[in-house]
Amino acid sequence: MTIIFTTESGADIPRELAEKHTIRIVPMHVIMDGTDYLDGFLPVEQIYDHYKRTKKIPSTTSTNANEYTDFFTEIRREFPDSTIVHIGYTSRASSSFQNAVIAAEEFEDIHLIDALNVSGGLAVVVLYAARLLENDPAISLQDLIAQIEAAVPKSRLSFIPGSLDFLRAGGRVSNAAYISGSLLKIKPLIELVDGRLMSTKKYRGNMDRVSEKLFHDYLKAYDINRERLYFLYTLGLEDGIKRRIDEIAKENGFEHTEWIEAGAVISTHGGPGAFGIAGLEN
Repeated sequence: MTIIFTTESGADIPRELAEKHTIRIVPMHVIMDGTDYLDGFLPVEQIYDHYKRTKKIPSTTSTNANEYTDFFTEIRREFPDSTIVHIGYTSRASSSFQNAVIAAEEFEDIHLIDALNVSGGLAVVVLYAARLLENDPAISLQDLIAQIEAAVPKSRLSFIPGSLDFLRAGGRVSNAAYISGSLLKIKPLIELVDGRLMSTKKYRGNMDRVSEKLFHDYLKAYDINRERLYFLYTLGLEDGIKRRIDEIAKENGFEHTEWIEAGAVISTHGGPGAFGIAGLEN
């Protein structure tokens, strides 16, 4: 039996990791200037340039049911006897997972898991699933799915947008909150609470200070497995911040860390210079 893992582009899994673990990724959408772009095929720089010109951010949309049907059909052509395990973008922030459910009704041997997470938090679950199978190729499908589902509530994502401008343009903060936040250099912490994106805390200061404070708070809040940790960023995050974060990770005993650049969908919401952390609790 061949097991193929699938997910959406909103997981931000780098292409090389997807290829290494035979993970198939279906694109979500970015709508800009009336044109529908597939996430993963739109350079993030174009989004930022668009905002500079128009002071508007693109809209993002889910993968639709017809696209999932085509996606699953193509996988079955390539792997006729495969079992597909789809680990999806949180159903509480997008209709993408529900569209996958609709499409899967036309197929046999497709199993769907709502990761209740996005970006690196989703990537953590998908990559964990891939390693489970690689470490134990004889694992039963039932045990594999049970272990993946058990990992879902243990995936922890904390994310700080790089720009209040993007949050205001997208209608996610009021003008009053934007003005006070900009004056005081306040940055909201975004986390997944029951699968929903929530602002849970506010930090004050420049991103170099805030990112370091976030990392220390993250390690205090969660008992993260030291084997593997992922750092997320959008284009524009300073290299000096990355170096300092790597130092803190090493000081705290993390064996393997990976930097993941957000794609167009997540960058549209996070703005330039955003930073996040994703890991799996023990």
